[in-house]
Amino acid sequence: MRTLVTGGSGFLGSHLVELLEARGHDVTVPRSADYDLTRADDAERLFDDAQPDLVFHVAALAGGINANRVAPGRFWYANLLMGAFVLEQSRVHGVEKLVMLGTICEYPKFAPVPFHEDDLWNGFPEETNAPYGIAKKAHLVGGQAYRDQYGLDVVHLLPVNLYGPRDNFDLETSHVIPALIRKMTAGEKRVTLWGDGSPTREFLFVEDAARGIAVAGERYEGREPVNLGSGAEISIRDLAELIADLTGFDGEIEWDTTKPNGQPRRQLDVSRARQLFGFEATTSLRDGLERTIAWYRANAAATAV
Repeated sequence: MRTLVTGGSGFLGSHLVELLEARGHDVTVPRSADYDLTRADDAERLFDDAQPDLVFHVAALAGGINANRVAPGRFWYANLLMGAFVLEQSRVHGVEKLVMLGTICEYPKFAPVPFHEDDLWNGFPEETNAPYGIAKKAHLVGGQAYRDQYGLDVVHLLPVNLYGPRDNFDLETSHVIPALIRKMTAGEKRVTLWGDGSPTREFLFVEDAARGIAVAGERYEGREPVNLGSGAEISIRDLAELIADLTGFDGEIEWDTTKPNGQPRRQLDVSRARQLFGFEATTSLRDGLERTIAWYRANAAATAV
């Protein structure tokens, strides 16, 4: 099967590409230098060149709270256009299936915990990443509209916070786990973290995420969005202490309460993925963190920014 993976050279995409190739897919991975997916003509040229049967839209402009606060307009614009153009070109080129990656940021700020897919529309997203979340939510609506009007098989997945080898460790744009790992392996005596440590998050190891996405591409054909997660919740304070333990950091952890906490709680109801296409995460947080820390230490020089 001719398979196109946008964002296939990135963190999640590279793991997904490896898995798909192992499963026998003929995978095309576009380079952003060759195809700017925020441009309609580049998206059309990519599909003309790749002629895909199956598309995984993984490309995204993403980052942590600070990155979202600095560039909310860019996060909205770039993500909205990339998804819209990939959706339209999938229709034009007669793609058999399009798997679109949404985000947990689509959920309302105060959604009941654990987050169930039926609660997506019951409130506004958390403010610091609402532009990003709403852009991704528009892809869900567009995919359902294209399914209804054109019969295009569009699947929308909602992965929780990802982590693992090859993550982004740039302190200006990274998410919490790579930022903590980098800070706690830098030899500093004190690490300052945003907020008060009380918010909770759920994390999914990147290899588990890639497997869930691939399996959804093979087995799921429904219109309803599906969560991808581990189902396990941990506070940021407990996460910081766990990473300190695993990295051997014995300095002081300081909390800057003048900075935002972000969404108060995040944990997914993962029953739909298990019921509809048999996906369950298999990597514990501790094991995944140990593998991520080992990878970072082996590649720190190359990933330093």
